Amino acid sequence: MKLRINLTRALSALAFTAASCGFVGQAQAADKAPVGNAKAAVDKISMCIGCHGIQGYKASFPEVYHVPMIAGQNADYLVAALKEYASGARTFPTMEAIARSLSDQDMADIAAYYSSLK
Repeated sequence: MKLRINLTRALSALAFTAASCGFVGQAQAADKAPVGNAKAAVDKISMCIGCHGIQGYKASFPEVYHVPMIAGQNADYLVAALKEYASGARTFPTMEAIARSLSDQDMADIAAYYSSLK
């Protein structure tokens, strides 16, 4: 009986420790999100300015689509949008292809650049 109680306590402690490590790991992963560098983005935005830098620009593939101005937009929003295009949660062929070619750091840098513009 005593062995069963000790085994139960040991398994409970092990389960608690494993769960705690999981929470800590998630918190550390969130802390390690790339910090954007607007200066580093200068060499990365060439694929963006062709559409997003022209006021009133409309893309015509696969349908007429109003291209939003992203200057001054919130950096977190821009990163989230790029991630959604990369995953397919948002769809537009050009943006999907571009977003899939970007690393997390590229996305953070581009978002930092565009959020710094007014």
